[in-house]
Parts: sequence; C-alpha cells; structure tokens
Amino acid sequence: MNPIRIDDPDDPRIAAYRDIKERDLTGREGLFIAEGEVVVRTLASPASRCRMRSMLLAEKRVAGLSDVIAGLAAETPVYVMGQAVLDVVAGFPLHRGILALGEKPPILTVTEALSGLTEDAVVVAASGIGNHDNIGGLYRNAAAFGAGAVLLDDLCGDPFYRKAIRVSVGAVLRTARVEPLPLDVLVDALIASGFEVIALTPGAGETLASLRPGGRRAILLGSEGPGLPRAVIDRCRAVRIPMSGGFDSLNVAVTSAVALNQLTALAD
Repeated sequence: MNPIRIDDPDDPRIAAYRDIKERDLTGREGLFIAEGEVVVRTLASPASRCRMRSMLLAEKRVAGLSDVIAGLAAETPVYVMGQAVLDVVAGFPLHRGILALGEKPPILTVTEALSGLTEDAVVVAASGIGNHDNIGGLYRNAAAFGAGAVLLDDLCGDPFYRKAIRVSVGAVLRTARVEPLPLDVLVDALIASGFEVIALTPGAGETLASLRPGGRRAILLGSEGPGLPRAVIDRCRAVRIPMSGGFDSLNVAVTSAVALNQLTALAD
C-alpha cells in the first residue's frame, strides 16, 4: 500500500482527525482515535477486537511503521503529512506523530461476556470511575493479570476516550466491550453468573490478604472519595487493604492491581 500524501489540513479525507481534543469531548459516534506506536500496533494486530478505519502519520514515522502498513487491508488508507500540517490538523503539537481511526467493537451483554469464562475466572467491575487515567489503568492491570472481563457501570467514563486507551497501553482494544449497567443491576448479573463479588472498602473487617485464588470472583471497585454505596457493599464480601500512616485508600487503579495479584492464579 502506498501512503497518501496530505498537504492541506482542510482535506476532507482526514476530517475525522481534525481538532482531536474537542472531538474527545463531543464523541465520535462509534469511532475512536488511537494515539502512539504501541496503541496503533495493537489496533492493527489480530488481538484487537476493533477495526482500523485509517491511519495518519507524520512523514518521519512512516519507515518505523512500514511493517504495520504492509499488513493493512487494501481498503485501509494511510495518510502522511509533514509535522507542521499534522499539528494544525490535530489542533495541538502531536509529537508522537502516529494516529489511527478505529471502530468500536459490538457491545456484549454482561451475561454474554461472562458466559464463556472458566470456573476460576476473575473479573474487574467498577462504579463511578470518571478519570480516564484510572479507567486506562484498570484495563491495563486486568490484561496484565489475565482478568476475564472489565465491567463498568453506567456512571463510569468511556474506555474508548483517547487518553484512556493510551494509558491502557492498548488493552482497551483487546478487551470485550460490555454494556454498562446501573451498579445494582451489574451486581445482580455477576451473582446470577456464579461470581462471588469482592467489594474493596476501607471499613471492611476482613483483609484482602486472607483470600486465596479459586472460584469465580469479581473485584468490585468504587470511585475515590465516595467509594461504593453501603447497600451494595452489604450484598458483597467486603475486604480491605490494611495501610499505615493514616491512609485508608489507594488510587483505584493501584487497588485493582493489588487485588488482582492476590486473587489470580498468577499470584501463586
């Protein structure tokens, strides 16, 4: 495939890449922007659940991605431009110089996402996580520890936000996209699918360290500050991570990593 040279930032062929930060806020109607070499390589790989629509590169990045370009479908255009033109298109200095436009995968129901998992599967469930760094961190940790799914309630942010994908190091693109539900409905679905729901909360009497891998487990995490609602905690097995220095909680992404390390077979 021969890359297509673009010299006009107003060229309609690259309209989807224009003013990236503003479009991050308004949404892309089923599409998303992938940024950086690691993420774009993931999007182009067989492991991705998403389809690449096109790629946009600074001319200095073409040689380093020649293998990715060679493996793309014939109908997937690769646009190339000088760095100055790219910065105008993006609306800010885009030093990485590597972008791609992708399609979000189909949405699965929670039941569909959980049905094929093993009897010792561990999944991550989260409520009210709005910070995209934290959402990306949850997906990265889930992938690193082999979690079977990431389930977000309807108060969480979009994992396909550009920064969340980047922080996840592309893990969002490899993970099933699951229907966001109200938290109480999500807990119902987990219990109905045979999962013990482990709620992380500072006020619990039982410690995370007392648990061992085994059986279907769902690690349930709330937002930093408010945490999980009391009514939800009371329906789950509540555990805490003991801390010193007057601290009662960790960053939610860090908490997910600690809990996954304790409850997955990789902890053995």
